[in-house]
Amino acid sequence: MLIKKPDPIKSSEITDRAVWEDRRRLLKAAAAAGIGLAAGPASALVATPGKGQRMSGLLDTDYGKGLELTSYQDATSYNNFYEFGTGKGDPVRNAHTLQTRPWTVRVDGECEAPGEIGIEDILKLFPQEERIYRFRCVEAWAMTVPWVGFSLGELLKRFKPTSRANYVYFETLFDPKQMPGQQRRVLDWPYREGLRIDEAMHPLTLMATGLYGELLPNQNGAPLRLVVPWKYGFKSIKSIVRISFHENIPETTWWKLAPSEYGFYANVNPEVDHPRWSQKRHRVLGAGLFAAKQPTQMFNGYADEVAQLYKGMDLTRFY
Repeated sequence: MLIKKPDPIKSSEITDRAVWEDRRRLLKAAAAAGIGLAAGPASALVATPGKGQRMSGLLDTDYGKGLELTSYQDATSYNNFYEFGTGKGDPVRNAHTLQTRPWTVRVDGECEAPGEIGIEDILKLFPQEERIYRFRCVEAWAMTVPWVGFSLGELLKRFKPTSRANYVYFETLFDPKQMPGQQRRVLDWPYREGLRIDEAMHPLTLMATGLYGELLPNQNGAPLRLVVPWKYGFKSIKSIVRISFHENIPETTWWKLAPSEYGFYANVNPEVDHPRWSQKRHRVLGAGLFAAKQPTQMFNGYADEVAQLYKGMDLTRFY
């Protein structure tokens, strides 16, 4: 069901004006540098070795064109998705049970236009927003994937979040028949995640619908997942069925389970060690167990774009 399209609203009515102005500055600077959202027809990048459903009409951005891509095989067969098992190879073996059509997302909470919207209607709403972004991400290992998606903020604005919407909460499907991993109490199901509103509205925060020019495979979070490239992978919530605007900080899965290990913000910070390992260096997926580790960059290398979001915060405390 397609929600009634609300009247156009200004971004400044949703976020703090300083954040809105900074977002405009970022977009202008990125466009001037040739690294932003200016896009042309998708290149041969979409001619991938995958067997999924091809996506048409994609636009290619310049994000990450100098980065070496993770292979399709590695990116789609080594995943964290506990709903299908705790092993890295479990999702690709087990996720075939997930039915991604029909699929509906409920949006509620501190907003003026709550409602439900189907995945096909979401795709129709953003035909010119579906673009390819080569983003570095850190999950079990570091990887660079050409995600296909659109700005999460453009979707959120349609539901008119109020001035009390300080946080955005996300929830994964709970259906143990389709997601056999949920038959075990490995986590407190359903999986939950959250962002601060300015993080959610940032132009680098994507709602991903595909990768390598194809619709998302089930094991990668079909049909709709979050991609926040400057944060660790547990912020990349998959198979989203609910988005809610909250006034207060929402309780999220890993933060609730182990708050000393998984902070709410999940920013990549090489100076803040995990209690059980150092985060100063990392391995790249596909490089092999004996490959040299690479230095970890602040905010996963996106500091120029996002560091201003955390100005004045103690990032050793708000990790």
